[in-house]
Parts: sequence; structure tokens; C-alpha cells
Amino acid sequence: MFSFEKLICLGSLVFSTILVLVNSAIVANATTAITTSTFVELEKKLTSVSHLSEVRTTDWAFQALQSLAQRYDCISDSKIYEGNRVLTRYQFAMNLNACLNSINQVIEAGINNLVNQDDLSTLRRLQAEFALELATFQRQVDNLQVRTDGLEAQQFSTTTKLSGEAIFALTGFTGGNKADDSSEPINDNFVFSQRVRLNFDTSFTGEDRFRVRLQARSIPRLDRVTGTAMARLGFEGDTDNEFEISRLEYRFPIGQQARVYIEATGGELSDFADTLNPYFSSSSRGAISRFGRRNPIYRQSFGAGLGIDYEFSDAVSLGIGYVADNAEEPESGVSKSPDGAIVQLTLEPIEDAEIGLTYVRSDNNINTGTGSELANDPFDNDSDRISANSYGVQGTWRLSRRFNLGGWVGFTQATAEDLSGKPTANIFNYAITLAFLDLGKEGDLAGVVIGQPPKVINNEYGRKFTDEATSWHLEVFYRFQAADNIEITPGLLVITNPEHKHNSDTIFVGTVRTTFSF
Repeated sequence: MFSFEKLICLGSLVFSTILVLVNSAIVANATTAITTSTFVELEKKLTSVSHLSEVRTTDWAFQALQSLAQRYDCISDSKIYEGNRVLTRYQFAMNLNACLNSINQVIEAGINNLVNQDDLSTLRRLQAEFALELATFQRQVDNLQVRTDGLEAQQFSTTTKLSGEAIFALTGFTGGNKADDSSEPINDNFVFSQRVRLNFDTSFTGEDRFRVRLQARSIPRLDRVTGTAMARLGFEGDTDNEFEISRLEYRFPIGQQARVYIEATGGELSDFADTLNPYFSSSSRGAISRFGRRNPIYRQSFGAGLGIDYEFSDAVSLGIGYVADNAEEPESGVSKSPDGAIVQLTLEPIEDAEIGLTYVRSDNNINTGTGSELANDPFDNDSDRISANSYGVQGTWRLSRRFNLGGWVGFTQATAEDLSGKPTANIFNYAITLAFLDLGKEGDLAGVVIGQPPKVINNEYGRKFTDEATSWHLEVFYRFQAADNIEITPGLLVITNPEHKHNSDTIFVGTVRTTFSF
């Protein structure tokens, strides 16, 4: 049975970790602030020592340069000579250098008659008087040019932008016995895992995007230790921390209203249609669970595909797409590969509110990795040809500046095409999401997900292949900004009646997800 002492231990470690991470971020910010402040003060001291004397409005140099500026319009900030101003010798030299360059341009243009000898004599005297400051200014300009040239030579690419993201996650899980085997206890434990993504985005026209994503990760699947896919995290995956190409895509516009998507690797049906779950859909910034990120019907295909999104107006758009899981395999190819197709009409009936009407057709791709074992295979592995028609309604409504209400309903009818009588099974899921924006401070987010993971509610293949009870998915998380590029998200996931089974032990999953972006 579940131990409250274990849950208390889990919660204590989770929130202790939060405090440590926040304290580290605060110390880092304080160190940066102190370093910056010290540098500024040092700079001020150096400036005051290097330029002990000043140029006042009563000095001949001030009046001479003012006269030149008025005749040749060689200083952009004319207000600098208004009123009883006092300039440092360095500030004066900067303006003198601007006038020298302007008058030289006049002379080089061959219109010498505009420059009289008295002005040239005045310039020579000013140059002699401020020779040291002019030389210092020129050296700084030259050094800046050298640094600029160096940056241009060292930059990654003139057309490709590199962005990255890293996740550190401390996760704990506890409960009684496994959901799929009541005789085997869950091995209560904590794991520390990570994920790194590098995106290389290239634009050839300024309006298109070619993306190559490299990904390395080592975040375990919790269904293997809890006995149910309902406990899976939204940012899981394991490549033994070896980098692989996880996404290869190209998207480009056609006219002003259409955008085409070509997915070579890592494509999903949700690439072609908005899931309308804006504050929960991101794996690094949104819900901590796999189920909480979007309606599971979007997960019925993953691989290579093609799609288009067409905007009829600001309030109406249509998304159409197709994805094949094993398109690169000679044995299956596109024609025999598990696949899925999507059509979604997205409407915005009123400002800040959207609704999506979705249809998905899939073949041998019913496993969404979110619901019960029966929901992912309602025919007990006896069918090799499962076709499915899925229907979804999802919506989001920004009720106020700080609160957003969302949710979805999904229904799937799966058919075993190769079994006698072609039995069908009906699968149902739903969720409600609550997002509290800027809770605490700007940029922070609190999220709540309440729902029912996919459940077989009716099955012609036999009553024993229908889920007997109802599981509740209860999730809460709080994302806060520890620094500009660091976000810390503690979250708790509770699954009651896992696998939609009566009297199965409640499962608790807690995690602290720290996201670094660069």
C-alpha cells in the first residue's frame, strides 16, 4: 500500500531542490550585478583620472568648434552647445573628430571654396591641442572594428541560426503495486535525468524555415516502473545521451494564406494543426505529463509526412496532413507503413477564444502512449490490421489577462480489419486545463490538468476487453523564472485507479524540471 512517509519524503526533496536551484540563480544574478557595478565604478574612476581638465563654454576651443559646427553642420547633436554646458576633453575630441571627417569629405569632393583658410588654421590648432584625445578615440574605433571583423569571421553562419535547450529533471515516483501486476510492488525511487536539444534554423527566402534538430537525452519511461502509460512524463525519451537527428523539416509559404510543411524525420500530426493548448503543449515549458500536453488523438502517427495549413481569414483556418511511421523502410515504405492523416478546422468565434474540430484516420497507429493498455490495443494483440477514426473537439479561451481556460474531448472508434466480424472498440478521453498567467511575477505560470486518459468504453471483441473503472488524471505544476534563460518547474501528477482498474493503487509522480535556453 502507498506510504505517506514516502510521499512526504518525495515532496520534501522536490521543494528542497527548488530552493537550492532558486538560490543558485539568485546568487548568480547577484554576482553578475556586483561584477557589472564594480566595472562601471572602475570605468568612472579611470575616466576621471584620464581627463582631469574640462572644456567650458568660455574656452576658445569650445567657441571655435561651436562656430565650425554651425557653418559646416558637422555635429548631429547641436544641443550639446546650448546653455552653460561643460564637456570632458574626451567628449570634446569625439565631436572634433566628427567635424574633421565632415570637412575632409568637403575637401575631397573638390569644393574647396567652401572651406576658408581661417577655418583650416583653427582645425590645425584644435588637432594639436587635443592630439592625445583624438589618438585615443581613433584607437578605440580601430579596436572596435577589429572586434567586429572577428565576430563576423567567427559567427556560425550568415543564414543559419543556432538555438539550444537543456533540461535537468529530478523525478520521484511512488505508490503501492504496479497497475498491470497487482502482485509486484512499485520500486519507489528518485531519478536524475537530462535532455539537450540543438536547433539549426535556416531561411533561404526570409519567410521559410529549414530545421535540423539534434537531440541527446536520458529520461526514462515511467510506465515501465509503474505499470501504466498514464504515468509517463511529457519530456521523456532515451538515446543513452547520444546525439541523433530527431527532427528534419522544411516549411514555406505559398502566397499570403497557405503554408506547406515537409517533415522528413520526427513529424507529427500536430505539426499541421494547432492543438489549442498553448500553455501546456511544450515539453520543456508546459505540462509535466504526456497526457496533459494535448488531446491524445494527435499522437497516432510519428515519422515522415506532408501537410498544409490554409488561412481563409483571421478567424478560420484549415489544416491537412499525412504522416507515415516507417516511410524510409524498404519493406514497408509509405504504402504499407503505419500511418495517420488529419483534417482540422480551427475557428475563432470571438476574440481570445479558439475551437478546433478534428478528424484523424489512422492505420495500425492507435497506440498514443497515454491511456490504458486496452486503449492502446483494444484487441489484445490479436489483430495486425487496426484502422481507426478519431474525432476531437478542443478549445482555449483567454478569459482575462491572467487566466486561460482550455480543454478537449477525444473519441476513437477502432476496427480490427483482420478479425472475424471486424469488431470495433470505442475509446474516450477528455481533459480540462486551467492556466494562471504571471502568478507571483511576470513570466511565471501555474497550470492544472484534470481529465480522464483514454479508456475503452465499449468493445465488440468481448466484455473483458473493456476498461472496468475510471482513472482520474490530476496534475498541477508551477513554472517560475529563476533568470532570463532559466525556468524551474516543480510538478505533481496523481493517477487514481491506474489502468482504469478497480482498487488499483494510486500512483504519485513528482518532478522538478529545470529548463535552460540559449
